Amino acid sequence: MNSLELFSGAGGLAKGLELAGFKHAALVENNKHACASLCENFDTGKVFFGDIRDFDLETLTNIDLVAGGPPCQPFSLGGKHQADRDKRDMFPLAIHAIERLKPKAFIFENVKGLLRQTFADYFEYILLRLTYPSFDVEVDSDWQQHLDELRRISKLSYSGTKYNVQFKLINAANYGVPQNRDRVIIVGIRSDLDREWTFPAETHSADRLFWDMYVTKEYWERHEICKSERPSIDRLIEAKMFKLTEKYGKFEPVLMPWQTVRDALSNLPDPQSNHGIKDHLFHDGARIYPGHTGSILDAPAKTIKAGDHGVPGGENMIRFPDCTVRYLTVLEAKRLQTFPDDFVIKGVWGEVMKQIGNAVPVLLAEIVGRKLIETLNSRNNLVRMERVSTLDNRQLILVRCFKILEKPTLEI
Repeated sequence: MNSLELFSGAGGLAKGLELAGFKHAALVENNKHACASLCENFDTGKVFFGDIRDFDLETLTNIDLVAGGPPCQPFSLGGKHQADRDKRDMFPLAIHAIERLKPKAFIFENVKGLLRQTFADYFEYILLRLTYPSFDVEVDSDWQQHLDELRRISKLSYSGTKYNVQFKLINAANYGVPQNRDRVIIVGIRSDLDREWTFPAETHSADRLFWDMYVTKEYWERHEICKSERPSIDRLIEAKMFKLTEKYGKFEPVLMPWQTVRDALSNLPDPQSNHGIKDHLFHDGARIYPGHTGSILDAPAKTIKAGDHGVPGGENMIRFPDCTVRYLTVLEAKRLQTFPDDFVIKGVWGEVMKQIGNAVPVLLAEIVGRKLIETLNSRNNLVRMERVSTLDNRQLILVRCFKILEKPTLEI
């Protein structure tokens, strides 16, 4: 299946989709460092360096998938929260690509902040525009006027291409990525294909990690951590152990354990040793201060972030059991984002870390991509279940957007 990759960055989403079986017809990116990275890892002739507005969609045919991560700064919890008022909002251009190419499906990824109550109307507008990409926009109307028209579309005549659109807030740790990373994934499938999309089932859990640490001790034995170096069992851990044994009895949790920083990096040498690995170099200067404590070694990493001014203090550090910290090397950061070790990211250290922080975890992209190919290749037309569409019922959208999702926590 052929894909068009928009806002490609360093290529985390692109690599995952490639591993899933998609063939990239083009990768569009306007950051020179990210483009250099794309050229190192994909067909250089398929990489377009420049503004998406300057990319000629007419050069493409038979595109099955449009994918990408529209810039997240307009919606990021750490940004200025300007949404449609932010010139970096690229969702309209992504929708334009869908309108012109009419792919079988699309995948877009963005930050959790997209679900903020402040952005409720605009997020609804994005979903409806993705559902009805050919619905004409009046030249003099703004997006809010267009939203009102889209809300009434069931009463209007619409004969253009339509997509069945679903979104989900996903924690990458629940799919085997060694990182707590909450992201909104939006998937749409062209309605005439009569395919029913469901998000891949979660495969990993915090419960199982805790079980392996404190009930069976398998985690520590696997890493050959002697008893004297393991965390002491305090009352909080005892209470958690009691709850887990009550919940599961003598049977271990069925899902696999969350992957930890130690799991991801266990076979790497000390970066200060004479190892000869060019992207595993030690960078001095890491320190702890309020709000910047680093990622615990025996838990999934904190969300690796790009930051507006280079590498932030806490998210890109490892915190060891003795409370010492150091910065992640490039190779370690790639591991935590599930890039292959031989994936080349170009630029100086700060720029490389920024590209890694902006990326979609490769493993998560591969899992979603494989499920999408499986769905699209299904030979049998699926009988759609009677259900309330999130795109035809604004109340349900708001409930789904602003429902507080309880994030599982690992108590250590």
